[in-house]
Amino acid sequence: MKLHPLIILMMLLCSARLFAQSPYHIKGAVADTSSKTRLTNATVCVLNAKDSIIRRFVYAKEGGSFAINNLPPGNFILLVSYPAYADYVEKFTLDPAHPTKDFGSVNMPLKSRLLHDVIVKGTVNAIKIKGDTTEFSAKAYVIQPNDKVEDLLKQLPGIQVDKDGKITANGQTVSKVLVDGDEFFGDDPTLVTKNLRADMVDKVQLFDKKSDQAAFTGVDDGKRTKTINIQLKEDKKNGTFGKLDGGLATQKLYESQAIYNRFKAKAKYSAYGTSANNGKIGLGFADNNALGSSANSVQIDDGGGIIVFGGSSDGLDSFDGTYFGNGKPLAHNGGLHYDSKWNGDKETINTNYRIGSMDINGLTTTTTQQTLTNGIINTNSRQGFNNYAFRNKAEATYTIKIDTTSNLKIGADGAFKNFRVMNNYQNVTDNGNGKLINFNDRDVNNHGDQQLFNASLFYTKKFKKVGRNISWNISESYNNNETKGNLNSRVDFYNTTSGGIDSTQRINQYKTSDVLSSVLNSNITYGEPLTKFASMVFNYGFALNNSTADRKSFNQDAAGNYTIFDNVYSNDYKLLRITNQFGASYTYRKKKFNTTLSAKASIADYKQTDEYTMNTFSRSYVNWLPRASFQYSPSLQKSITFSYSGFSQQPGIDQIQPIRVNTDPLNITLGNANLKPAYSQNFSVYYNSAKIISGTSSYGSVYFYNQYDAIVNNTVTDAKTGKTTIQYINLTDRSPYNYSASFSTSRKIKSIGLSTGIRLNTNGNINYSYINNALNETKSRTYGASLNLSKSAVKKYDLYVSGGPSYTFNEFSLQPTANNNAAGFNAFGNASYYLPAKFLIRTDAQYTYTAATRAFDAQRITLWNASLTKTFFKDDALAFAVNATDLLNNNLRTNRYANANMITQTNNSGIGRYVMFSVIWNFTKFATEPAKN
Repeated sequence: MKLHPLIILMMLLCSARLFAQSPYHIKGAVADTSSKTRLTNATVCVLNAKDSIIRRFVYAKEGGSFAINNLPPGNFILLVSYPAYADYVEKFTLDPAHPTKDFGSVNMPLKSRLLHDVIVKGTVNAIKIKGDTTEFSAKAYVIQPNDKVEDLLKQLPGIQVDKDGKITANGQTVSKVLVDGDEFFGDDPTLVTKNLRADMVDKVQLFDKKSDQAAFTGVDDGKRTKTINIQLKEDKKNGTFGKLDGGLATQKLYESQAIYNRFKAKAKYSAYGTSANNGKIGLGFADNNALGSSANSVQIDDGGGIIVFGGSSDGLDSFDGTYFGNGKPLAHNGGLHYDSKWNGDKETINTNYRIGSMDINGLTTTTTQQTLTNGIINTNSRQGFNNYAFRNKAEATYTIKIDTTSNLKIGADGAFKNFRVMNNYQNVTDNGNGKLINFNDRDVNNHGDQQLFNASLFYTKKFKKVGRNISWNISESYNNNETKGNLNSRVDFYNTTSGGIDSTQRINQYKTSDVLSSVLNSNITYGEPLTKFASMVFNYGFALNNSTADRKSFNQDAAGNYTIFDNVYSNDYKLLRITNQFGASYTYRKKKFNTTLSAKASIADYKQTDEYTMNTFSRSYVNWLPRASFQYSPSLQKSITFSYSGFSQQPGIDQIQPIRVNTDPLNITLGNANLKPAYSQNFSVYYNSAKIISGTSSYGSVYFYNQYDAIVNNTVTDAKTGKTTIQYINLTDRSPYNYSASFSTSRKIKSIGLSTGIRLNTNGNINYSYINNALNETKSRTYGASLNLSKSAVKKYDLYVSGGPSYTFNEFSLQPTANNNAAGFNAFGNASYYLPAKFLIRTDAQYTYTAATRAFDAQRITLWNASLTKTFFKDDALAFAVNATDLLNNNLRTNRYANANMITQTNNSGIGRYVMFSVIWNFTKFATEPAKN
């Protein structure tokens, strides 16, 4: 791979800066004011006097001494911090006449010795940078009675919280919120932010959480999670708090929830329950989207290998409890949480239990325009659905510090789920000139049970030599899926000349499926330091997959009973897959530079046996996984990262040897045993600059992905019958790719208290497919821009507006006249205003516009909500609220997208306009003295 000249130039410039020297420096020593005890490891920061941006920071050495070299000339602030001591702040200047500043002894008083009325909570004291962690002191911000953590986060620079509670920090989504370093009810951040009281918080810490393996070995595996940790005040760790909330609405809608929390020293007990039919599924943002879990599939390795699915491989429909606003749901949900630390924090346990059910019914309509070599086919589809899902899940994690050098982490979770689906499909296809081709009326009724169990063990050991370590990660996953259902389908094929029915195809079958998967994974790593700045990590991984899949189909006998076995659409397979993976990583870190180079090879042997015919399908292959990253951080708040990764993508079993299904008789997939693996490459560049104190930030990213020997589909559609046959083949003379680029910048205009932000983005792709054996090139490009403005005053008002245009180009080489270019515009705004007598009025609106195309009419959708809340008592513990949702009764969920030779628009039913009257009671009781651990 050739490096672009621009990248080489940037690397040379970075290297030049590394070796440049500056004559400007400072020095001193940190000590206690009274005892004169030297304070080792005190944090010493140099900030710009103009905007408070951190220029350099160090930790005081043994004896309290510190020195910071290579500073530029200018006006600065010295900030020295140490736990339990008041911060030391002093302004100073470096210039040619005064290149050195000796602070001598920096004397720091204990906070307990300061008078309360002379403590100043300034901006500098509110934020501290500790390595890669940004820490906000909660006491530096305004907290009103009964505020939640969410209300505190909205005041922190660089952090935004949207109307649903979704959190972004410095432009990245926060997907995990911890409480005192521990998970609280799993992975949903809003279970903490919407329910934990803000007056309980001492500090808020923001950082990128690495995977357990990366955190231990020090080798970045690319798995990072933007995380917020909520540190509680000591006097808030002993007490109870919670909330009761209930509401009734028009359209016979309702919602109710209750949450109870009991904190005692280092133990936390929590319970919650919800019941609603207005779209509220649980307490938090993530719960509102899903009742199920991601355990429906098991991926054997990370090398692009074959993926085994457990839910719907039999072709019948299933339902995992996912809700994205489509249809009308009835949901009940509850959970229990307990975590604790003991034995001097050497042992910890974290447990969760959740139970929930959801019943949802609705309607989805889809319009599809399919481009062929000799014309166009239009299909209008209607899906009516009534689905039910139930989940019962428990999980626990136990961690023990065996000694000062070794740790052990044990995790286990188990779940029982079942579902029921009742779907009716009606599809009408014409030839683009109004002549009917076919009509399909299909009923799929199915129900199933699923049992899942996962267990893992992670052991780490550090040796006497710094940087030398070993770790072992082993896990076992068990998944059993049993389903039973009926398929009843009728397809009428029309004569496009006479308009009459030429033939009819009927299917009436009873189907059963029993899929069992057992997967063992093990990975051992060994780390060895090479120098002070460089290290190597070696790893070996082993995976064993034993799976069975028994699927049967039965036709009716003369008496109408399903007793006639159909061996064409029945199968019984056994799968054995063994994977061995070898890898090595090299890491070099020095000051502002961080470089990682790694390579892995995954050798997999795959064997599938047909128990009916005893035929065996075997395959062996090697996956190559190179990875490289380079990061340059000129300061703690600015960095640029280049990364590359490559991997082999093996064809899936459904592409090589698909299981024959007849659930959709108009779409049939054929296998291709001659498929070769594809090779994929990812290139990315990411830049960020966040001046937290001044409220200015900029972010940019470029992403590029391409494939060689790509696996594409050859879609053959019979224009007379509308039947489609799909077979996968390798693309040998083309390389499909996609790209994206974005840049955003935000700034706070302090003179008027207005925060502004601009975002520019583009993405596109070139994909290939064969349509009736002719190569079709699909090009797509989208350009967009948006502007956002926000202004707020605590307990007075909040205002936020954003919006911008977009334009999409779609081109098809086989049918250039069928291109569907479209303009669009999206806008969103919300406002809150505090009225006298403790009244609060809120409103939000979202507007979406999509211009007309050759296939679709223009569409305009406006969603408008409003509420009025009245609180009572000194602490606002009791509240009455009136909420009006979808005031314009315009909640039609629409998606439009282009894929290969098809353009599709989908409309989903949802909950329309309603008005709800609610009562909310927040209760709290804490001990007057901090809890004793």
